Amino acid sequence: MSSSVIPTIRSADARAMVDWLCSVVGFERRAVHESEEGGIAHAELVYGDGMVMIGDARDDAFGALQAPPSPGGKVSQSPYVVVEDIDRLYEAVQAAGATVVMDLSDKEYGSREFSCHDPEGNLWNFGTYDPWRAGR
Repeated sequence: MSSSVIPTIRSADARAMVDWLCSVVGFERRAVHESEEGGIAHAELVYGDGMVMIGDARDDAFGALQAPPSPGGKVSQSPYVVVEDIDRLYEAVQAAGATVVMDLSDKEYGSREFSCHDPEGNLWNFGTYDPWRAGR
């Protein structure tokens, strides 16, 4: 498996974010590298044939470019994750206290999807639409 595009996330608490994405959403840990301070320097989480990379926010060259979201702020990008059992995931994120910002709904293009903020405010989109299999 491989992905050509891998979103990266800097997190205020990467360990908690990794735990949330794995236990609630269903990502799997591929690699988790701890920092000298006991946090997460770099984690690779996979879901199907996709991946996200997560690390603690820190004061370095990349940290000057990317940081955890500001509370209530808009984002310019967000991951879209193709899932099979969207209803189960919708229930799981609600039970875990995620803030659903677009309710689960059926779309005219055949997808069933919703959007939510994770515990740190990152925007995630989940749906059944898979553009790779849509017959384009």
